[in-house]
Amino acid sequence: MKKLINKCYNISSMSIVAIVALVLFSIMLIASVSNNSNDQTTIVKEEPPYWIPTKEDIAYQDSMFQIIIETTQDVDTIKESIDHIIYKLDKIVYEDGTSDSIRVQIEPTKENQSR
Repeated sequence: MKKLINKCYNISSMSIVAIVALVLFSIMLIASVSNNSNDQTTIVKEEPPYWIPTKEDIAYQDSMFQIIIETTQDVDTIKESIDHIIYKLDKIVYEDGTSDSIRVQIEPTKENQSR
């Protein structure tokens, strides 16, 4: 028992739990009421701005694509030439003891028949 201003109060644990529950309930009630007043705001989702290519952009992209194709063909040609050089270097020593890579003939293939 506690004496408060000359009065006796008997506070049990059930009373404390009830008071805490009442305080929490009233806080949640106040928060939900105050939150409902802000429901009038609307959120507008804006679509991101998409890039729409112009005729100049398309022409530029086409020219870049042509440059890529030409570069790929050049790399393929260089690779084929390197393969021929490696083939000749592998065959540099002959059975008769001579070593002359000019004597090596490249076997005709589909890739080098156009030359």
